[in-house]
Amino acid sequence: MRAKITARRTTLDGELVDYWTREALRLDTLAAGARWNWMARSYQRKAERARAQGAVFAAREAARVKASGLDQPGPADSGTA
Repeated sequence: MRAKITARRTTLDGELVDYWTREALRLDTLAAGARWNWMARSYQRKAERARAQGAVFAAREAARVKASGLDQPGPADSGTA
């Protein structure tokens, strides 16, 4: 018999935090392997913008968790999935 798992609902903000984190890592990888310095700098700037976007959505997610009275975000909301 399968155990019933109750997962918290993943919000759009939580998904966007994950997306922008992955995008920043992808751009960092491209910057590290760039052939020309100007390309590496471009990728690094894009990665910084991706991190800034992720921070906006992380703040919104943290405010949502605080407003709902929950102590900690669950695994689905933590951005470490």
